[in-house]
Amino acid sequence: MPLEGRHVSAPVDIRDLPRAGLDRDLDAIAIVSAEEQLTWQELEERSDRLARNYVGLGLRAGARVASLMPNRIALAVHYLACFRAGLVATPLNYRYSPREIDHAVGVSNASLLVSHAERAGDLAATELVDALPLGLVGVEGQLGDGPTFEDLVATDPGANELAPPPLSDPAVIFFTSGSTGPAKGVTHSAETLGWMCASAVDALELTQHDAFLPGSSMSHLGGFLWTLASFSVGARVIVAKTFDAGEILPLLRAHRPTILAMIPAALTALIRDHDATADDFSSLRLCRAGADKVSLQLEREFEHLVGFPIDEGYGMTEVGLATLNPPQGPIKVGSIGRPVGGFGICIRDDEYAECGSGTVGRVWIRTRSQTIGYWDDPVATAEILRDGWLDSGDLARADDDGYLWFFGRKKQIIVHDGSNISPAEVEDALAEHPAVALVGVVGIHDEVHGENVRAYVTIKDGAACPTAHDLIVYARERVGYKAPEEVVFLDEMPLNPTGKIDRVELKNLAEDHLHPHGLPA
Repeated sequence: MPLEGRHVSAPVDIRDLPRAGLDRDLDAIAIVSAEEQLTWQELEERSDRLARNYVGLGLRAGARVASLMPNRIALAVHYLACFRAGLVATPLNYRYSPREIDHAVGVSNASLLVSHAERAGDLAATELVDALPLGLVGVEGQLGDGPTFEDLVATDPGANELAPPPLSDPAVIFFTSGSTGPAKGVTHSAETLGWMCASAVDALELTQHDAFLPGSSMSHLGGFLWTLASFSVGARVIVAKTFDAGEILPLLRAHRPTILAMIPAALTALIRDHDATADDFSSLRLCRAGADKVSLQLEREFEHLVGFPIDEGYGMTEVGLATLNPPQGPIKVGSIGRPVGGFGICIRDDEYAECGSGTVGRVWIRTRSQTIGYWDDPVATAEILRDGWLDSGDLARADDDGYLWFFGRKKQIIVHDGSNISPAEVEDALAEHPAVALVGVVGIHDEVHGENVRAYVTIKDGAACPTAHDLIVYARERVGYKAPEEVVFLDEMPLNPTGKIDRVELKNLAEDHLHPHGLPA
């Protein structure tokens, strides 16, 4: 039988997320950062004015509004405004290169881009941004002839009316890399987001008395979900501009969160910072780590300093938080926990038969928070959905207590510092180099970053051989942070019987730490 989480009775209404805080105390702090804070009343007023002024720009329910914004309170206000107006929020990774911005804008057919003014140079290097029907909105500065975000938040919207669409209509598109190419648009409706929030509240045992510090960007599902779920119960959100110790430690000291969520690489750096003390973490009741596997060394160092273990879980942009060690215990160190409320998990073999306890198989997920599909990509959607279940493509086993143990990604995604990197996308970038004949990219396990990107390349006959550093810089100019950390040169690329690059053999080379004809740059 599938493993089942607790029953979750109803979804959260994401169109009215501040309601719990408004009903409890209008003047209580809803969201705070090192620079500013908003009460529930102020959060409500700003998001409502922004929603109505978005409508005043000509946006109508269902229009896609892309955002290229750093982690700020303004980003939370933007999301609430989109949900209230029935717009489809389309967050872009703030590290996106011009090429990636064009891809997301083009796939989503966005009407408007809300961007921080410091990205003006990158926006000028795109091909599609100038053609956006409603142009640009600048944050902390003007972009072109468009209004500023600050003006839209502060200006009286007049009689602009809001007409939100049905809950079943799209509400957000997240771009997340697939194993076979550029990022796909994972789409959620207001209803699936509502179920996702309700499950997160149940899993984390969130209440109005909590203060949540999401140590990750709200442009990715983790920080986005923790913020929305906190709002839904009237809990305070603490926003970090960056995720290093210089930003996080002062927030821990000043605002005393009860929950901290970070990726393992950032958490490792935080607890190893020479200024970090046990007292800095004494307000916490829970520290959740995800996106990458938590190493045993990190578990030991964290528990030694803080006094309790890290709580690992498992989730996907397609469904939200699916499993977690129960906060009230027992926490099994190394396990990703049990299915959270509203989720069913089944471990199946390649013939779709259910695996017994202790047997590794693919993780299949059943939940009302399941994506409504990949934006404008029915083929990719059909590949992961079957009879109400979602095929995660990831591998795990269940123990006799119903706890799950993660065994890796059957898909070939590389997860570096919590960001999903498609090997094919990196390969395509390197293949553009005139000297490169063949290229294969794999992920290499790293205790701090989860995985690093390594590229194996062969050089065309007669071509001048670039250095590893030259190729890394070349890739970085095209795919930004997704560029490899290491390049290894081969005389011959291993191919499988069908003539495709044999990534299994490349992984074997990597795991044996073989560098046949070069050293990492």
